[in-house]
Amino acid sequence: MRPYARRPISALALTLCALVVTAMAGTAGIADAAKKPPTPTMTDNVTAPSSSTCPDHVTPPPPVDTSEQPAPGQATLPPMPVPATPVGGAQLGGCGVILPPGAPAAPADITADSWLLEDLDTGAVLAAKDPHARERPASLIKLLLSLVVTKELSPSSTVTATQDDANQPATRVGIKPGAAYAVTDLIDALLMKSGNDVAYALATQLGGLPTAVQKMDALAQQLGALDTRAATPSGLDGPGMSASAYDLAVIFRAAMANQIISTAVQTKTIMLPASNGQPAVSVTNENSLLMGDYSPTYPGEIGGKTGFTSDAQHTYADLAERNGHRVALIMMHNSGNLPGVYKNATELLDYGFQLDAAKLPPVGQVVNSNPLAAKATTPVSTKDKSGSGQSASEANLMRAAQTPDDPISPFGTVGKPLTALAGVAMLLILVLVLRRRLAKKKRALQAKAAVAAKKKAAEAAQAKPTPRPPNADEPEPRPSTIGDTASWAAVDEAFAEMSQQMRPAPRRVGTGTPPGARTNGKNGMSPADVANATEATEIFGRIQ
Repeated sequence: MRPYARRPISALALTLCALVVTAMAGTAGIADAAKKPPTPTMTDNVTAPSSSTCPDHVTPPPPVDTSEQPAPGQATLPPMPVPATPVGGAQLGGCGVILPPGAPAAPADITADSWLLEDLDTGAVLAAKDPHARERPASLIKLLLSLVVTKELSPSSTVTATQDDANQPATRVGIKPGAAYAVTDLIDALLMKSGNDVAYALATQLGGLPTAVQKMDALAQQLGALDTRAATPSGLDGPGMSASAYDLAVIFRAAMANQIISTAVQTKTIMLPASNGQPAVSVTNENSLLMGDYSPTYPGEIGGKTGFTSDAQHTYADLAERNGHRVALIMMHNSGNLPGVYKNATELLDYGFQLDAAKLPPVGQVVNSNPLAAKATTPVSTKDKSGSGQSASEANLMRAAQTPDDPISPFGTVGKPLTALAGVAMLLILVLVLRRRLAKKKRALQAKAAVAAKKKAAEAAQAKPTPRPPNADEPEPRPSTIGDTASWAAVDEAFAEMSQQMRPAPRRVGTGTPPGARTNGKNGMSPADVANATEATEIFGRIQ
């Protein structure tokens, strides 16, 4: 190897190492000068439950019955962590009615303790009241269950109902033990009539009630519904059950972007087919704004979900469309009667369309992923029925709703370019070293090939025979003349001459005088004549 080949690379390596050290020192200084905390993680941006000016932002109100008492031997669940900054924007942390500047007054007779209005297409929060108050969701949690089911189970698969399914308390669709139902039909029944028997059957298919609840909680965290914890898959009250109007707006928006679920909430009646000797089951939607039972059918009504328990009171989610705009409503802990609940829903939906038409700035943003998980999402419009996502307008609104003192990276604005430059330099060094090694290997292969070629040529030279000098004593070969008439005549003449030379001289037989009369011997011949005749015959036989 040439001795000077190392010098440029060594000098470059030393220079770049110095650059890396300088870059790291510079970034550390910038981070210290910024004096800001690192990027928040799931645990960095939550605080332990503490006293709050809003009474229900840590735990739901006290239960009115014993449904939330832990089972014997089961520990009491602690309250869920509270994010340091309200998800969706700082304004959404308020307790009262939250309106944009210049908005008309909200309806005054709303009996729900917590509600939220959103533009479903952009995720903008149009107005709200105590949206992060932690309440009980009742059967609205079935929206979350249906999302898990569509992710985990094939829509074309079937579920065979059991007696335990049919025995579930409160609202039941009436599925029959032993009958097999398609998953899509069960999702329809789950959301139309809020059947607890259907919720139990689907949860069993997900691996059992505890597993189903764990999957529901995991999906809620993934969506950014950080106030939500399921205790049962059906929404029946249980230890630790919690949600908020904001969280249910997140879940409802994701559900309406799912084709199976959005179709189910719009369906008025279905018939679960007969199976295995069990009769068919008729199912009717319980949403009065869709069916007109407790109130007139709402103009532009798309569909929604109802819920009620003694602790949760009435909960409600609904979606309507007007002039190409979709407005969603969430109400929680509404203590009025059913006609009053639907009256409140009509008033709030009208108010939401009024705010949407006025183009007033939003008071917050409904997210579609956990903002504390530091995971980027792909922009997808909610009008795409294949899945939910965040559009460009959503991202702009979300940035506007965030607080200005978001933590920055400890690398600052200068450290990142320097670190990137150092990385490029190290990559360049690696490329140069690899090129030098490849060149060395190539030269070695070429030298080896030259030696092999030289050796092969020497062996070939040794193996080549030495030409013999012409021998004057050897006659030159006569040219072949086979094929013409003259040649054949010459062959015959030579053959006759050779035969004449090889033929022995005939032996003389007898004395040349005529034989005498035969008086004895064979055929009257004498013994001497017999011997002479035999010998002559053998001789002539050989010649011929």
